[in-house]
Amino acid sequence: MKEEWMMIIIGVLLIGIGIGNRMGNISTIHWYQRTKVKKEDEKAYGKAMGNGTILIGAALTIGGGMRFFSWNGWEPVLSIGAILGIGWMLYGQLKYNHGIF
Repeated sequence: MKEEWMMIIIGVLLIGIGIGNRMGNISTIHWYQRTKVKKEDEKAYGKAMGNGTILIGAALTIGGGMRFFSWNGWEPVLSIGAILGIGWMLYGQLKYNHGIF
């Protein structure tokens, strides 16, 4: 029961961070990951990184809720959400930071 609540709490926190990123606050992204982002691209970069973070947070929240109610199939929800979220973040990183690092 404890793991489900932790999944839900971490998921909600990630969704909140993602919303902040989408609104243009990229300070939650590690400074080294945003060193090459141009000033004019910061909003688009924040949007891409925020979307990925929201996807991962939503997958954690939904997966935790499914696990809490003992519904089967939470693993694929978590896996697919994490893969899509990381993919979206990689897209933003490569496009606006011109590389992963």
